[in-house]
Amino acid sequence: MNLIFEHGIWSFANAEIWVGIGLIIFFGILIAAGVPKMAGKALDAKAVKIQADLDEAARLRAEAEALLAQIRKEKAEAEAQAAEMMAQAEADARRLEVETKAKLEETLARRQKMAETRIAQAEAQASAEVKAAAADLAAKSAEQVLAARLASGAKDPLLDSAVAQIGDRLN
Repeated sequence: MNLIFEHGIWSFANAEIWVGIGLIIFFGILIAAGVPKMAGKALDAKAVKIQADLDEAARLRAEAEALLAQIRKEKAEAEAQAAEMMAQAEADARRLEVETKAKLEETLARRQKMAETRIAQAEAQASAEVKAAAADLAAKSAEQVLAARLASGAKDPLLDSAVAQIGDRLN
């Protein structure tokens, strides 16, 4: 057996044995120094930080989703308000169109009535002027006939009755 330890795999002259012994001693020192506990603490701290970052990201995502929902709601309200304003504007435009059309028709009717009144007044004035001119002409004609009759001294019964009727007809 001594031979195996002296010249075989387990020989102290074999370098792999010393590397293995050194590795075992190194791991023993690490364990004795508390390196696994420190590594565990470091990993736990890193895990806590990562969890905090994940929680913060989840909170920010929830806030962003809430903000997005609020913006969509406000957008929908704004679109509804814009549609309502557009409908109101169209209704106002139609109402103004009807009112303006009615006022225009009223104005045209009033102007037409004023024009008809002026035409009637002009017709009445023209008729009065024609009657006055006819009366003046009849008076002048009668004057000339009477003057000629007086100058001739003759009597005409037909002319005498016509002159008598002129006075009645002029009144």
